[in-house]
Amino acid sequence: MTRKISRTLIATVAACLLAFSSVGHAQAVDESPSALAMTTDALLLRPLLLATTIVGSAVYVVSVPFAALGGNATEAGRVLVAEPAKATFVRCLGCTRTGYKKPPVEQQED
Repeated sequence: MTRKISRTLIATVAACLLAFSSVGHAQAVDESPSALAMTTDALLLRPLLLATTIVGSAVYVVSVPFAALGGNATEAGRVLVAEPAKATFVRCLGCTRTGYKKPPVEQQED
């Protein structure tokens, strides 16, 4: 009985994750963060993300032999080092999504 319930629950969660994953990619990124968001990001979040990057790098160095034996050294490097580094250094101040904020495109008249 519990096995049937757990399978149903897992199937439902998987279906929800698949259904809602495309919603975030369908919307255009147009963020204009407030002064409070920028201040919070600069004073609290960036130092924490930098610390996460440093700790993740140390954990990666220690775990790379085991990850290499398991065949997922690249994935471990991406998760432990690259993603926190991108969130720290390649994100506009106060934005919630990683990446450069694109400047607005202006139409030129002929």
